[in-house]
Amino acid sequence: MLSLSAVADSPMLHYRNSPPSSSSYSLFTITLSRSMQTQRSLLLPSLNSRRFRCRDFRAKMSSNSLPPIPENCIVVGCGMATIDFLATVAAYPQPDEKIRSTSFKVEGGGNAGNTSTCVARLGLKPRLITKVADDSQGKCILEELQAEGVDTSFFVVSKDGNSPFSYLIVDNQTKTRTCIHTPGDPPLVPDDLTQSSIVSALDKARILFLDGRSPETALVIAQEAVRKDIPILIDAERTREGLDDLLKLADYAVCSTKFPRAWTQAPSIPSALVSILLRLPNLKFVIVTLGEDGCIMLERSVNESIQTEETDVDSLLESLLKGKDDSLVVPTYISSSATNLRADGIGTVCGRLIVGTAEKIPPSELVDTTGAGDAFIGAVIYAICANMSPEKMLPFAAQVAASNCRALGARTGLPFPPDPRLASFLH
Repeated sequence: MLSLSAVADSPMLHYRNSPPSSSSYSLFTITLSRSMQTQRSLLLPSLNSRRFRCRDFRAKMSSNSLPPIPENCIVVGCGMATIDFLATVAAYPQPDEKIRSTSFKVEGGGNAGNTSTCVARLGLKPRLITKVADDSQGKCILEELQAEGVDTSFFVVSKDGNSPFSYLIVDNQTKTRTCIHTPGDPPLVPDDLTQSSIVSALDKARILFLDGRSPETALVIAQEAVRKDIPILIDAERTREGLDDLLKLADYAVCSTKFPRAWTQAPSIPSALVSILLRLPNLKFVIVTLGEDGCIMLERSVNESIQTEETDVDSLLESLLKGKDDSLVVPTYISSSATNLRADGIGTVCGRLIVGTAEKIPPSELVDTTGAGDAFIGAVIYAICANMSPEKMLPFAAQVAASNCRALGARTGLPFPPDPRLASFLH
C-alpha cells in the first residue's frame, strides 16, 4: 500500500506491503523532500487552500475457499477521495491542552478512495469518479490511487480551489479516532461530467458503489447504471441530503451502526433493518456494521410467500446471539432460516437474519480503526463480484476489516490475497 508517511527527519512515501512487481517499485517510493515548499504544501494544507427460525440457526467457521472472480471485473465508484493527516496521541487532549503526537502519517483517505484501494488490492479493477483540485494534495491523491491500480481517468480536476483533506487524531488509550474533515471546493456537480464520460465509466462494469457524497452527480450516474442493469451498492454511513433518492435505486446497502435507527426512527436495529427492506423494495440485503461486535445482515428471501408463522425480529436476534462461541478468535457467522420477520408497529418481511462476528484482535495488535468500514465494504463488493454466499461474505469482510485495523491509517493495512490472515478463506 502506498502511504504518505511523514516522520520528523525524512518525510517520504512508503510502500508498506510488498509491491506487485519490482518494475513498479519506483511508483511506490517517492521522496517528498524535494523542496521546503513541497513539504509545506503537503503537511500544511491550509497554506495553499484556495477550500453495517431461531431453532434452526447454524454457527460455523467459514474456511471454504473463495470462488474465483471474473476476469477483468470492473467496479465503478463515485464519492470522496482525500488526503488524511493522522496523528496518534497517548490520550485524547483536554480542552486548551497542548500535547505531543507519538507518530504521524500523511496518507490517502475518503470512503470511495479507501474502498477503491481495497478492491484493487483484492484483484478487482476499480474506476473512481471524484473531484480534486490542481494542488499538491490533489496530485498526491491521484498518484497514490494510480499506484494502487485504481483507474483515475474519470477524475475531475479543478484548476482552482482545494482538494478535500482530513485531520485524524488516533487515541492510543481508547483505540478510537476523531476526524476533522475539510470538503473539497468546488464540489463535484453533474455538469462536471458529460453523458459520454458517464457511459464510458460504466462500460462493462460489474457493480457501482456510492458513498453518498456529491448526491446530485451520484444520482445521474446511478440512473445510468439502472438503465444498463448494473447493480448498485450504497455506503450509508449517515443521513445525507439526497441519500434517499440513491437508496431507492440500490440493490445492496451497508450501513454504519447509527444509520438504520436514525434513518427509520425504529426502536431497535433489527426492527430498523425490517423497515429498510420494506421501504426499499429493490434491496436484496442490508448490512449494519457494529465494530468489534461484528455485523448483522437481513437478506430478503427470493420466495416471499413462505408459509411460516411470523417471528419477532428482535427475539430472533437474541436467540442467534446466544449461539455465539466467544472462545473463537476468527470471524464466524450464525444464520436463521428464511421466515417471516415481524417488527412491531412496522411490518413483516420475508427473509433471514445473519449475525457476523468480528475477529478478536489482540490489544497489542490493534492500532487504528480508521477506514475499517471502507475495508469491510470493499470486501463485500469483492464477495458480490465472486458470487459468494453471505455465509462466506460476512466472515471474509470482517477479516479484511480486521487486517486494516493493524496499521495506522485507512489504507496501510489493507490486505492482498497472499496475506496469511486470508489463508483460511483463500486456499
